Amino acid sequence: MSTSFQQHKAGDLHFLKRLNRSAILELVRRTPGLTRADIATQAQLTKATVGAVVQSLLNQHWLREGELQKSSGGRPGRALHLNDRHYVMLGAEVGVHGLRLVACSLSGEVLASHHEHLVPTTPEVTAGLLAERLHSLHSAPSVSDRHCLGVGVALPGPIDPREPVLRLAPNLGWRDIRFLELLRPHFPKLEGIWLMDNEAKSAAFGEFYFRTGQVPDSLVYVSAGTGIGSGLVEGNHLPLLSRGLQGLAGEIGHTILQPGGLYCHCGNRGCAETLVSGWSIRAALGIAEDEELVESLLPRLQEENVQLTLRRAGEALGTLLLNLHHTQNPSELVLGGSLVQLGGPLLDPALAYFKANQNRLLGTTQQVPLRVIEDSTFIAARGAAAQVLASVIHGPSDLI
Repeated sequence: MSTSFQQHKAGDLHFLKRLNRSAILELVRRTPGLTRADIATQAQLTKATVGAVVQSLLNQHWLREGELQKSSGGRPGRALHLNDRHYVMLGAEVGVHGLRLVACSLSGEVLASHHEHLVPTTPEVTAGLLAERLHSLHSAPSVSDRHCLGVGVALPGPIDPREPVLRLAPNLGWRDIRFLELLRPHFPKLEGIWLMDNEAKSAAFGEFYFRTGQVPDSLVYVSAGTGIGSGLVEGNHLPLLSRGLQGLAGEIGHTILQPGGLYCHCGNRGCAETLVSGWSIRAALGIAEDEELVESLLPRLQEENVQLTLRRAGEALGTLLLNLHHTQNPSELVLGGSLVQLGGPLLDPALAYFKANQNRLLGTTQQVPLRVIEDSTFIAARGAAAQVLASVIHGPSDLI
């Protein structure tokens, strides 16, 4: 996604106005209820500049005025909020076994959603099916009368940091796929931002960007599903995702936990995914690809071999959480993904291991918060929609 403006000549008035609109919109987005006077103080802009920019954003339906706020001296000012009734962002996740789509308002409210099981197939077939579902979502009554800012797509593998190419989705067998180029011809009338990213990175971004009030300095999201991935996001104006030289940052499922262990789909041996992942659990318990993993396992949680498999997977997951704590040390860890729905048999050993060991290195009593999202079905899709919004607000487009 775009994270910076192109080079501009000093004194470029249009650029400065665009920068002011971006800064003020971001302030109101992060702290709903600010008045014009509050913005002038926090952004260190003149009241005249703030007044002109706010009026422009009201005219363009980005902001709305709310209640009168009490003043400590001057005249009461109107509280400003995002206008959640005019714009929409579309977000989608292409999972190994399903498609998940959302339409979101500016504040991250899910206006419409769709989820369906999907047997792994080719990129071309998947793009065509996703386009059909996006059309349907875009036509939903709660969405169709809104101005669409664009679409973001989350994919199960590393994305090249320099160009929109899915380098490898090992659990799908896809390599070097320009997925947006397959998708766009099916949806030629949709304007705005088009972007794609790794699903765990999109999820991390959405969990961070749509947060208001007390926002952590940094956040790591761990996606425990068919594969295992993570995303680190930090920053207070435009949050930044850690990507690495080749887009491999956060690929914790392919860190080695058991040297010389089982072969992974990536070709290496002993990867974390051979111990904790949807596909390794399927292999251990003989669950077919066309069966819903969680639905198949929930009635079997009392079986001894199921409990043993999930306990071992949970211990490996706890090891990964501790490794992330020591290598990235975020302000908050968030655990999501379909495997979370398996509950205690998987999560109890993971959380117990993390809690027992996270403070050994420093000997402190301070606990890093670890939040579990019980239903993260649309987290990555919603995060992709958040990335669209951030690209509009902070990028070079003229949409604001």
